Amino acid sequence: MPAERDPVVACGIYVDGARVPGDRSPAEAVAEVRDRGTGFVWIGLFAPDAEQIRDVTEAFGLHELAVEDAVHAHQRPKLELYADNLFTVFKTVRYVEHESPTTANEIVESGEIMVFLGRDYVITVRHGDHSPLGELRRELEDQPARLAAGPAVVLHAIADRVVDDYLAVVEAFEGDVDVIETAVFAPHSEIGVEQMYLFKRELTELRRAVMPLTGPLRKLSEDHCGPLVPEMLHSYFRNVNDHLTIVVERLVSFDELLTTLVNATLAKVSLQQNNDMRKISSWVAIIAVPTMVVGVYGMNFDHMPELRWRYGYPLVLSMILIACLVLYRMFKRNRWL
Repeated sequence: MPAERDPVVACGIYVDGARVPGDRSPAEAVAEVRDRGTGFVWIGLFAPDAEQIRDVTEAFGLHELAVEDAVHAHQRPKLELYADNLFTVFKTVRYVEHESPTTANEIVESGEIMVFLGRDYVITVRHGDHSPLGELRRELEDQPARLAAGPAVVLHAIADRVVDDYLAVVEAFEGDVDVIETAVFAPHSEIGVEQMYLFKRELTELRRAVMPLTGPLRKLSEDHCGPLVPEMLHSYFRNVNDHLTIVVERLVSFDELLTTLVNATLAKVSLQQNNDMRKISSWVAIIAVPTMVVGVYGMNFDHMPELRWRYGYPLVLSMILIACLVLYRMFKRNRWL
């Protein structure tokens, strides 16, 4: 039986921006920081269940509702302020590589990062196989002067990284939209309505990750979080919010363009169906001539036109052929065939 996975990815103590050497459990780390009276703890968790996060919850006194959200995930971006900590949810996104947007089954993959921020700790809970925070942790550890400002710096770095990922995904998504736009208006294009609805669905997923984050970032850039977010960081969060606004504006333009492309695709499909119905109707009319004539002669009446004449059979066949050719030329001239 395989051993149970440890949800704790990393646990470190930071004093004056530098990481204190040694490995500790979350409870030991917070106890040491509070004994020191300075520094903070940064704990990284990956997809913990309720049992696995219990020790962290008890050691830091996290609110049970926030913990429930962190365990079950599938949350919208939000910021909740409790007595001595705040809880923030970020939706992460990743662009799924594919050969062509006209044949792709998935464009955007989403995940979540939850952040518990307190006076002397920051706890990150990540869901999803993308957007790991290990590289971000190393970057911040290389900037001790920045980390010395406290755990809110980690919250800002995560927000900045998440929004930068949004920008990268939007750039890639825009390239796919350009390809789709070209394909929709190209002659004899085979792109279908299903593929257009796929893009609308993926855009909806992207919008649900991006747009609700505007409110939390605005609160973080203003004085809504008290001493948990120092005033010196407000301008940094405003900068992140400005970048998010750019993403939102581009997503709105994508949505309008895709709506236009969906309507154009539906119009093309309707036109193609009309053309198909014309062709079907034309061939039915042509086939009706020999069917009707042969059906009449097949009733075996004794008194039929030219029934006993030597050239009657070739004459009837010739008349059927001529009638079919006349109908064919007529439908062809009217562009039904």
